[in-house]
Amino acid sequence: MAVQRLLVLGTGSIAGNHAMAFGALPGCALVAAVDSNGARAAAYAAKHGIGRYFTSLEAALAWGEFDAAVNATPDPVHFPTTMQLLAAGKHVFCEKPLAVNHVDAFAMTEAAEQAGVINMVNLTYRNSRALQAARGMIARGEIGAVRHVSASYRQSWLTSAHWGDWHTDERWLWRLSAAHGSGGVLGDVGVHIVDFATYGTGQDIATVSAQLKVFDKAPGGRIGPYVLDVNDSVVMNVAFTGGALGVIHMSRFATGHSNDLDLEISGETGAVRIWSDARGSTLDVCLGADIQTQTWVRVETAEVPGNAERFLAALQAGVNGEPDFRRAAEVQRVLDLCIESDAQGRRLNVG
Repeated sequence: MAVQRLLVLGTGSIAGNHAMAFGALPGCALVAAVDSNGARAAAYAAKHGIGRYFTSLEAALAWGEFDAAVNATPDPVHFPTTMQLLAAGKHVFCEKPLAVNHVDAFAMTEAAEQAGVINMVNLTYRNSRALQAARGMIARGEIGAVRHVSASYRQSWLTSAHWGDWHTDERWLWRLSAAHGSGGVLGDVGVHIVDFATYGTGQDIATVSAQLKVFDKAPGGRIGPYVLDVNDSVVMNVAFTGGALGVIHMSRFATGHSNDLDLEISGETGAVRIWSDARGSTLDVCLGADIQTQTWVRVETAEVPGNAERFLAALQAGVNGEPDFRRAAEVQRVLDLCIESDAQGRRLNVG
């Protein structure tokens, strides 16, 4: 089977994770890196044993000797760079969110589908073995009809310095400023928890009512050039297409939580409870006679392929994998409607 040649576009911190993930896969070769910062591109290429680097996507496309690209550029850059790659017939593995709004995300989806290329988005918590196991249980009817869903994504980096001091560290400050490309906690981790909840239940969101909150964090609401104007906490009340109701919430002020995703799905004949972070996950179930005593039992789960493995498998098979661009665009539509719902103060239909 032919070796798949990958180009890494954008060589910031997340690109290091991609180099390790793809670089460890047999049948995959990292052949080039691209970054507008030449020194950073050169250092990244040297560190990961990549033979070429470019300071523009145009130069890399003119060279052209790669099959697919990993798009690890900042969020607002995903749309223009991915469209260039698709126009050149390149397969694309894009960081989340696919785009900063659903209009651009669906345009990227249509372009990828028309080009007939492999397209996937790095919704990393699809790698959760507990989530995958729970989805299988629900699909097999092991908890009966789903009636209620509770999901949260909680971080505390606005109250703790465990990831660095956001007051002085530009890696975090930009995430608090719309002018610097941030969509707040909704745009940053909302894409993960909405996908987590809907993928776990096997149902889409039909209606949403949301409230977004920006808290005062600095005198005058700014630190240097960074205006701290994007949402810090979000609460969503949702109805699912299967009839269940649910709440989805996310916050950077969740003191005591480093990076926790929690999902509880309650059905007529049982329930599942999933916890995940970037390193692992657990699955607890309440089934059978245990529902009479509200007893939860920890279940062992099997390893699952990660997103990098699934993308490589899709390239090798020539069949698109999951999560694809269309899925990410559908999630982005929900996030955009949260902003509209908050502004209008009412529930909105997703479909």
